[in-house]
Amino acid sequence: MIGCNFCPFAAKVLKQDAVEYKVETSADMGECLGSFIKQCIRMDDEPGIETAFIIFPYSFEQFDDYLELVSLAESLIAKEDYEGIYQVASFHPQYRFAEAPVSDAANYTNRSVYPMLHILREESIEKALEKYPDPDEIPGRNINFAREKGVAYMKMLRDACIKKSIDE
Repeated sequence: MIGCNFCPFAAKVLKQDAVEYKVETSADMGECLGSFIKQCIRMDDEPGIETAFIIFPYSFEQFDDYLELVSLAESLIAKEDYEGIYQVASFHPQYRFAEAPVSDAANYTNRSVYPMLHILREESIEKALEKYPDPDEIPGRNINFAREKGVAYMKMLRDACIKKSIDE
């Protein structure tokens, strides 16, 4: 993500050590959603956490199951009055944009080693976007980059992350 500059704001937050990572080992939907909301509460209590990832290494292998998790997490944001405070970005090893063919390299802009939910502070996003020229161009730029590099290259980048996580 940072090496390809898919998110032009990620490097700064990483350098500031303001990213939280939570590994959720449960496969129970309720427990996973509980971890999600606990992370939102933790971010309420700790403003130094700019963004957080909840990683699910043992669950949501099927993309449709994962999409259900994303939908329920987004519903929880509304139910718990977090609309306008946090938003969810989604990453999955089999990520596929609606209407995109499975073989589209653009899908790799949201592919990850494990299924994960990314919680972002909306206020931080708004501040970052104010300083960024043409923020609406970011998704298109990412898609063009991925397509220009091709599936083999994008898969190689993701697979290198898999190898690195195994080696550590």
